[in-house]
Formats: sequence, C-alpha cells, structure tokens
Amino acid sequence: MVENFLKEYAKLIVDCPDKISTEKIELGENFVEIILYVDKVDIGKLIGKNGKMINAIKDIASAFKSKSAMSYRVTVKALE
Repeated sequence: MVENFLKEYAKLIVDCPDKISTEKIELGENFVEIILYVDKVDIGKLIGKNGKMINAIKDIASAFKSKSAMSYRVTVKALE
C-alpha cells in the first residue's frame, strides 16, 4: 500500500513518470525499506531544494505508521 502510494506520488513530480519503479525490502520484523528507482534527470526533482521534497515524502511514509506498526525507510536511486 505504501509502496504503491509513493510510486504514484513520485509520478506526479518527475518528468519521466513511465520510468519509475519501486522495490520493497523487508529489513526486520517491523521495518521495511522502499527504494524508488527514477531516471537520472529526475533525481534532483525528487530530492528537491535542500532535500525538502524527499523529507516530505519520508513524512508521508512515516504517517502510515499510525495505521500499522511498520516503520519505513525511503531511498531514491538512479536507474542504470
């Protein structure tokens, strides 16, 4: 649920929304890492000035913790 939401949210921000993909990695019992893979030209847009955009995305992911006991880490990586 969180993974799909973050993917759709990121599609609204970037210039190449068709290239976005996600990966979900379970790191522990209540801890998940979500990796957003985006085109190289879109990394700056997703991170934002002074990291404000990625911090907002991380805040959204942490808000999902109120629905379940899961903690989320969001990472942005460029597509190869």
